[in-house]
Amino acid sequence: MVFHPPVAIVAKAGDAGKYKVGLPAWNMVVRGFMSGAYIAMGAALATVCSTGIMATDVALRYGTASAGFSQLILGAVFPVGLIITVLTGAELFTGDAMLAPMAAFIHKVSWMQVLNLWLWVYVGNLIGSLLFAYIMAYGPFTTWDAAGAATVTAFGTRAIAIGSAKVSYVGIAGMWSAFLKGIACNWLVNLAILLGICSDDMVGKFFGIWFPIMAFVSSGFEHSIANMYFIPAGILTQGFITDPTKINAGLNWVTMWTNNIIIVTIGNIVGALFFVGIIYWVAFRKEIAALK
Repeated sequence: MVFHPPVAIVAKAGDAGKYKVGLPAWNMVVRGFMSGAYIAMGAALATVCSTGIMATDVALRYGTASAGFSQLILGAVFPVGLIITVLTGAELFTGDAMLAPMAAFIHKVSWMQVLNLWLWVYVGNLIGSLLFAYIMAYGPFTTWDAAGAATVTAFGTRAIAIGSAKVSYVGIAGMWSAFLKGIACNWLVNLAILLGICSDDMVGKFFGIWFPIMAFVSSGFEHSIANMYFIPAGILTQGFITDPTKINAGLNWVTMWTNNIIIVTIGNIVGALFFVGIIYWVAFRKEIAALK
């Protein structure tokens, strides 16, 4: 297994960022669409696999809810989205929040190019996430009778619960919590990106990506692009519920942005830019200069 030293990893991250900012806008959107869908696939799998965990024999045997075990299952399967993204060359905003600035530090690309990449990839991620949320809401999260009436499945109920939890950040304290979770999330996501770069073979990339992503999901941190799937999936699925007492009015398209995605996106940028990009650039800039 080929393992690149830390200075080479940072240099390769800068090279990757330079390549990405040079893509035409339409290509950024297309690749962003792909990654948004892939991250949603991992999120959908995590939703399905964690359904019913709280009522398993484990919980009954020990007389306590196994919330930690549920989080572990979520984290164990979610990384498939980033693994596919990295290995197939798709574009993820949260990864580009570190890779593009690294290119600006090393290769002196303009910050307008960095912002341009962020904008178009973010748009592409959103489109891909929304499409897959629609597929899941009208697919596994519901069943349909001959008259065309929908019934929400157990998986759909779980999706609504996840979406409702994602928009529960209210007030200054709630926003601060979401912001901090966004920082911690993308700190781990971009460490996963660097670990993926450090290996040249598929197995090494797989495990390098899997562990940090498992850690962030299991820890309950917040990822803006994943939430572009989780929240819409909950909103769309909740639309099939006819009993008004079972509808969470706080789960809607406005709170999706005001109670989560905006503040989490800012946190994700801080986590990637400052806690990975700038720190690693400062730590290895002399060694990187010596490589040129």
